[in-house]
Amino acid sequence: MTSSIPSAQTDCFVHDRLPPPGQWPMLVYSLLPGLDIPDQANLVDVLFSKAINMGHADRPMLRSDKITLSYADALARVNRIAQVLTEDFKLAPGNRVLLRGGNSIGMALAWLGVVQAGLVAVATMPLLRAKELGEIIEKARPALALCDATLLEELEIARAQGASVQTIIPFNLMNEPGSMAVLSSQKDGNFSPCPVAADDIAMMAFTSGTTGKPKATVHTHRDVLAACEAWPRHVLKAGPDDIVMGSPPLAFTFGLGGMLVFPMWVGASVYYPSIAYTPEAMVKLVRQVGATICYTAPTFYRQMASFAKQLGMPDLRLCVSAGESLPDATRQLWKDATGLEIIDGIGATEMFHIFISSAPGEVRAIGKVVPGYTAKVVDDHGAELPRGSIGRLAVIGPTGCRYLDDARQLNYVRDGWNYPGDAFVQDADGYFFYQARDDDMIITSGYNVAGPEVEDALLRHPAVTECGVVGVANEDRGMIVKAFVVLKPECIGNAAMVKALQDHVKATLAPFKYPRQIEFLGKLPRTETGKLQRFKLRQS
Repeated sequence: MTSSIPSAQTDCFVHDRLPPPGQWPMLVYSLLPGLDIPDQANLVDVLFSKAINMGHADRPMLRSDKITLSYADALARVNRIAQVLTEDFKLAPGNRVLLRGGNSIGMALAWLGVVQAGLVAVATMPLLRAKELGEIIEKARPALALCDATLLEELEIARAQGASVQTIIPFNLMNEPGSMAVLSSQKDGNFSPCPVAADDIAMMAFTSGTTGKPKATVHTHRDVLAACEAWPRHVLKAGPDDIVMGSPPLAFTFGLGGMLVFPMWVGASVYYPSIAYTPEAMVKLVRQVGATICYTAPTFYRQMASFAKQLGMPDLRLCVSAGESLPDATRQLWKDATGLEIIDGIGATEMFHIFISSAPGEVRAIGKVVPGYTAKVVDDHGAELPRGSIGRLAVIGPTGCRYLDDARQLNYVRDGWNYPGDAFVQDADGYFFYQARDDDMIITSGYNVAGPEVEDALLRHPAVTECGVVGVANEDRGMIVKAFVVLKPECIGNAAMVKALQDHVKATLAPFKYPRQIEFLGKLPRTETGKLQRFKLRQS
């Protein structure tokens, strides 16, 4: 679908650096009635207008241990931020604004204010260092940066090293001249949302770097609104009484959807903690806040399980996992501790959010394709394989991959289909079973071995806390299976433990799948979003 109205974004930097139209994915809007989005639509305006028209103006939207903002309160603050950006700093629609902060009310308001003003939000992970920030700044060319005051140091270092961002505004200093809090307090909140076309750019999101150098993905206002009509409506089915908590950063599209946009779409509220999450702290806060929906990664669910079993979380009703493969051992551990099934799903920064998922009460494998999307398992030439065959996942729907000025677009989109880079099997009933990343399939002596399957087997051993499995080159077998294992503190990583783990896998899976090498580590390399960085294990 192409908007019939002209772009409102006078700064065409991002538009001009999109892939050629022939390299775009097919964007399909005909599979669901809700995907008929008007050609002029500012997603922040749509979200606030929807909530207020449903009677939620005075209901909580953003919560913390210090303050709770209603939808009306939040809208007033968002409008004041938009006024500062457009009136004081003269930013024009299409200018990029770098956002740097953890999950907080300040970060959420800043993101919404940027997009309300017709600007392009470029959110960054809190733990990025100056070098990484410099690379993002070079790619995005932001006109201005909004930064949590506690995270200014690395951004200032990046600027000193040549990163081209002239203006940095801290957004959570209440009495500091020049901070967004002070500047916005001087505004009246009388701001009309920028009348952007639905196909104008709302955001750039950088991939999490599990396979190397991150890529900048681009999403429009239409993309984000379409995503609201797919997985949240048909799988999650949250409501205005829900209170959402979780660990995925707002700079990660999984977190942006689950921890801000999707709750707004139904008039629910989100709780942002003032403390860093630990497994025990999250369980205690879920109890204290009365959270009903939790988003986090499989590793965190596994670590939370013992505390959840001990303390209980009586209000919690939906648990969502995404970002990496959910081992069945973790699913069962969590269910035993809480009585709740984890809603698994696979999504991608390139697709904005989840496109294959299991609905509550229908948990089987990862699940089926989310309404609004179409998925298939194909061979290397794009031909669909018979059910039960391992192949590459291909997806189309109302969202799709458009990288900013990156030759890797040709790897992700082929003949209009998105290729997220995952190996899957689809059964006769339409359920998709995750095998591995395309480049994580291990071929040893002619056998295909999926690393996540071996990881799941290892996690069922009582000594194992975490593990990662990769293939390493071997002269006799082509590749062999190697496991990197983090043991529980009381266990010793010696030759006897290696044999015990190998025997355990042999007794669980076909013998050719057992790890011929096991290396014990204190921790595994992960991204900020909790994804295992297997490419670092392969390099070790």
